[in-house]
Parts: sequence; structure tokens; C-alpha cells
Amino acid sequence: MSRSAKRLAIPLAVLFCAVAGVASATNDFEGIGRTATPAELKAWDIDVRPDFAGLPPGKGSVEEGEQLWVERCSSCHGDFGDANHVFPPLIGNTTDEDIKTGRVAALTRGGVTRTTIMKMPTVSTLWDFINRAMPWDRPKSLKTNEVYAVLAYLLNLANIVPYDFELSNENMAWVQSRMPNRNAMTMDHGLWDINGKPDTHNTACMHNCDRDEEITSSLPDFAKAAHGELMKQNREYGAIRGTRTMPEEGDDAEKAKESAMPGDILSANGCTACHAVDQKLVGPGFRQVSEKYQDLPGKVDHLKSRIRNGGSGTWGNIPMPPQPQLSEEDLGTLARWIADGAKP
Repeated sequence: MSRSAKRLAIPLAVLFCAVAGVASATNDFEGIGRTATPAELKAWDIDVRPDFAGLPPGKGSVEEGEQLWVERCSSCHGDFGDANHVFPPLIGNTTDEDIKTGRVAALTRGGVTRTTIMKMPTVSTLWDFINRAMPWDRPKSLKTNEVYAVLAYLLNLANIVPYDFELSNENMAWVQSRMPNRNAMTMDHGLWDINGKPDTHNTACMHNCDRDEEITSSLPDFAKAAHGELMKQNREYGAIRGTRTMPEEGDDAEKAKESAMPGDILSANGCTACHAVDQKLVGPGFRQVSEKYQDLPGKVDHLKSRIRNGGSGTWGNIPMPPQPQLSEEDLGTLARWIADGAKP
């Protein structure tokens, strides 16, 4: 071998060893998956942390948030965020003294409906949750500035910020200094720091493991309605993890069961978040609607118009948001099904 060939062979051998080392480290599951790209990792890095890392720049006023709230949020949470008929109330049971101390006094008393603002120590978590999961029927449909505006409205309802306030990434730290339960969060546990101490000291049980025992859970009576109607906070497909917590007068287990929903239109468009088949939820049951318009000439066209455009006043103060996303075919199918009696 020539001298030049030897000089080339040495770095090639080193390179081969390096590649082989990487391959052996990454091929533990050969043929399964691949290393995520930086762009893919960035797409998953969406959390907003208590120190505001990950919070995007933006702003939104209380006034803007109020308008968005009426259009997108009030049908589930009420005009002032204090509804408790289906989803748990967001606002209520905090005081100006709580804002001063950073500890919500009502949390130490039993029999009090525990609202989100009572328990939440960090304002960044509220921003993060609204951004990821709201509205319930169309998660992540709010733009960044709209998330700021909706949160500003909620903070105003809790007397944390004034009505002329504009929330932004630049003044979020000041808002955090006024969160009613900001001083109730402990960091002294293993979940906060990877090197932190655990908050339990159990030892593994490795004997008598084949006992046939039923595992159950329950809520005390005073807490059952503190988080709304749990049974109704589950979608109409998949495993159901909820118990009836707000029974109506004369209700029984059989009446509490939801009727099966026909097709995918209702579930896909979030209709079942507010409507059941045979009983009032946030809005009227579909059979109630059918009965109301049973003798109306042109009832199918009327129902199509009401579903498409939304409205309020017919069934109470809670407005129904418009449904512009429905195709004409799905809109007609839904209207005809209701007009024919909303039969499962």
C-alpha cells in the first residue's frame, strides 16, 4: 500500500468506527422508528412554564376578551365564568384579601365550591391550558392574541386586573404577583425537581398479589357538585370515566344514561358538549327541540338556519354559537334527524 493510501485508510477507519458506534447505540430497536428531527422536536415544545419560558409574544384586552367569551366560551362556562351545570366553575370564592396574601382562605373550609381561580397558583398554566385545549369543541382554534384576551377577561372577573387592562407577555409577571393562590404551591417534592425527594415512602408489595379485590372510589357528598356534572364531561365515544354528580329531581340510574348518538356528525362538531338526546344539558335536549318545532311548517329549513347561525333567547340566556364549519350535507342530515324525533 502506498504512503498516500495509508494516510487515507487511517481516517476512514476512524470514521467507520465512529459510525459503527452510533449505529450500535441507536439500533437497539432495528427497523423501528427514527430519530426525531429538530423541527419535529420544536413542534412538540409548546408548554408554557411558571417562569414564562415558552410564552409567545402577544397581547389582548379585557374588552376584546369579553366579546370572545360571549361568542366562544359562555355557552359552556356562563357569561361570567361561574356556571356549574356541566363544567366546573372557573371564577368565584376569592377575595381581595386572598389577592394580598396569595392564599385563598375559602380552601380551608368544607362545603365551598372550588373554582379554578381558587386553586390555580400560576397564571401561565391558565394561558397554556386555554391555548392548548379551548374551546372544548375546537381546541387550538384561538389565535395567540385571542388567548391573551380571553385570559384577561377571566382575570378581570376575578378582580385581579381592571377592566381597562391589556394583558401581554410583558406584564404577565405582574399578574402572577396578584394570583389569589400563588403562595399555596409547594416545590418540596420529587415532581418539581428530578433530584427532589418523593412525597411518598411506600414499599413495593410482592406477596399475596393474586387477591381478587374490587378497586373503587367515591366523592363525599359536599364535594360531588364542586366540579360540575362529571358524567357529562366525557365525549360520546371511547371509555367513559365519570359518575353522575348532579342528579335532577326524580332522576334514577336508567334515566341518567345517555342515549346513543347517531353517526359521527354530533361528536365531530362538538354538539354533545352542550346537548344530550333526551334531557337538558347546557342547551336543550335534541328531543325537546324536535317537540318544539314538530308542527312548524318548513321545520327542517328552520332548524338548518338555527344550527348554522346560532342564537339565544329561545331556550334561555346561554347563547348557542354558530356552526359555519358544517357542510350542507351534514347540516341537512342533522336538521332532518332532529325534525324526525331525534331517535337514536
